[in-house]
Amino acid sequence: VQLQAYGGGLVQAGDSLRLSCAASGRIFSMYTVGWFRQAPGKEREFVAAITWSGTSTYYADIVKDRFTISRDNAKNTAYLQMNSLKPEDTALYYCSASKYSTATYYTLSRRYNYDYWGQGTEVTVSS
Repeated sequence: VQLQAYGGGLVQAGDSLRLSCAASGRIFSMYTVGWFRQAPGKEREFVAAITWSGTSTYYADIVKDRFTISRDNAKNTAYLQMNSLKPEDTALYYCSASKYSTATYYTLSRRYNYDYWGQGTEVTVSS
């Protein structure tokens, strides 16, 4: 699976932004999709994940109730809708794909459980 994340940009605190993750190659619908982010000087952290069918979603506490992950398997695309953005959301956002079709939050929040990664899209939130 080849992944390409896009949709990042410079926004103000309180604004919204939608990231997209376009997939090609292997059957996208077979994979769980995860979003991670990495701020300067920090480790890459889990943001959200959605299983292949879209029936199960998982969120990091720091984005819960503000971010929404979704996917459209017909378009081979996953999305991350980010609302009420804060300066601390500033980071490089990566989408990833995991072969785990059913899993727990613990499993899907671990980077090493993802097999494919996109190149990242930058999100900057000004105060």
